[in-house]
Amino acid sequence: KYTKFSIFYYWINSLGQKTFIYSRSENIAIPSGKENKTATISYDHRIMQLENTSSTGTYYCEVKWNDIQKMGKGVFVLARGTGYIETSYGWEILVALTVILAALSITATALLLWKRK
Repeated sequence: KYTKFSIFYYWINSLGQKTFIYSRSENIAIPSGKENKTATISYDHRIMQLENTSSTGTYYCEVKWNDIQKMGKGVFVLARGTGYIETSYGWEILVALTVILAALSITATALLLWKRK
């Protein structure tokens, strides 16, 4: 009864629309001596070349037997455009702050030395 099942891959976009990507049917033979035992089989599906940034969404895998249906928790995928660079100004701020503090320190030292004379 459970040796025949179908696997469906789909994604749900930010508008809640479901789009099917791929499906396959399986018919697994049970090895001798393994009857009436729980078994786990892993299946990988690689999503090739996302079309564009609108491919962002949560991707799911679902398995259906005759009377049973199980769905995975989903994986969120954020698709970015080609050449996208994460903007991080951490180093620039640190360098600018260091330069400003160094300039103020030099100026203060020069003023103290000038005042002594």
